[in-house]
Amino acid sequence: MKSIRITPFVKASALSALLLAGCSDRFLDKEPLGVLSSETFFQTEEHAVWATNAVYEHLRSWEVHVFSYVGLTDIISDDADKGSTPTDANFLSEIDNFTFDPGNVAFSTVWTGYYRGIHRANIAIERIPEIDMDPDLKARLIGECKFLRGYFYFNLVRWFGDVPLITADLAPDEYEQPRTPSSEVYAQIIKDFEDASAALPKKSGYSSEDLGRATQGAAQGMLARVYLSLGDYPKAASAAVDVIQSGEYSLYPSYADIFTRAGENSSESLFEVQATALETGGAGSQYNEVQGVRGVPNLGWGFNRPSDNLITEYEFRDPRRDATILYVGELLPDGSAFVEDNPDIFNERYNQKAWTPAVTGGNGNGAGNIRILRYADILLIAAEALSQTGEVSQALGYLNQVRFRARNGLTNILPDVTTTDPAQLRDKIWHERRVELAMEQGRWFDLARQGRAAAVLQGVGKTFVSGKHELLPLPQSEIDLSNDALIQNPGY
Repeated sequence: MKSIRITPFVKASALSALLLAGCSDRFLDKEPLGVLSSETFFQTEEHAVWATNAVYEHLRSWEVHVFSYVGLTDIISDDADKGSTPTDANFLSEIDNFTFDPGNVAFSTVWTGYYRGIHRANIAIERIPEIDMDPDLKARLIGECKFLRGYFYFNLVRWFGDVPLITADLAPDEYEQPRTPSSEVYAQIIKDFEDASAALPKKSGYSSEDLGRATQGAAQGMLARVYLSLGDYPKAASAAVDVIQSGEYSLYPSYADIFTRAGENSSESLFEVQATALETGGAGSQYNEVQGVRGVPNLGWGFNRPSDNLITEYEFRDPRRDATILYVGELLPDGSAFVEDNPDIFNERYNQKAWTPAVTGGNGNGAGNIRILRYADILLIAAEALSQTGEVSQALGYLNQVRFRARNGLTNILPDVTTTDPAQLRDKIWHERRVELAMEQGRWFDLARQGRAAAVLQGVGKTFVSGKHELLPLPQSEIDLSNDALIQNPGY
């Protein structure tokens, strides 16, 4: 698979990227110490840390968590429309309307980005064991890399189905890799998260300097998400309840504040991509920028507009609607200014969860962390899984914890759910997932695993074709380079 190959990081062109740190704001700002070669790298404990940080650093890249990622999670779903201006980024219009083909750049972007992340993780997992260093730190770093590799593969398999499973550095004659059955890919994902869970400390076990690294709870939470995707409800419930009973996490008191700078790495955070706006750049991302208010200097490009359909999903006076959607004419979340109604601003609303104060320093210097997994999601995974295994009372308890926090002290809105009918309770939980996690890049994956993508997306006017669009097409560029090793998904 030639196009997922990157220049070996021991060469100067990629080594600088490898040595960029990748987690909390404090260890983001580390300077590489000299030029290293294949003979001198993976010799010291510092090298092991740098190699692991390079995998984290890749999470902030354009190819992993920015334009195409937002397109293939929110815009493709009923949560959002493309936004921006009608003629800007036509490839996202094709995603929004299901008129895409395998040549759409979104597919090649995430494919290349995620396999580059897998490549970095594979190198670290292979080479860190060779280093004479503290054994506990060695085990932890390998666990972190396995967590990240599991995360990369989890998104790929949910988007594309069968994908090449690569767990080692490839020799030049091995680049043309065939697709691996998704069952085997999922087995590797589960193993990576299980290995990570066994090797990683709890969130409270890290120092403040290492805030943001993968934890035992994050690995268990991702396992719960994987098992829910597979429909293995007993294991999903078990993994989610392990997180709940760990005592490491709790719902943040203010739902709206989760998505501000003050809410980063809060009690609710299991895992989020760390970003900071350094004067020199290089440690932020464009995740916030592409979704920010268009027409206001330094705020954004205006993509990923919350949809009309999402707005109608919220119950009467649900405070989460205002915390999710930023309207023109509304005060910015930090109270600094109003989003003025002027001819330069396109669209009437934006994703408030992606908002961050304006920054300078150019593209890619956005300071906002990207929330990947939070405790409310774990509670709702537990609720859904337990409702499917007949443990209705416990499921209702977890569901109503989420609704209680959402009320924000009000008593006449969002009443507790009391139904014990299995189908009704399932629908209530699915509703709660949508409004609680809206615009957090999970809706497409939820619709796909629930088997509702066709009905829901056709219902909002998208040209979704049953039997085709449940999986996205493999990038045509990858098929062309594979010498027929890669076979396209049906219908494309």
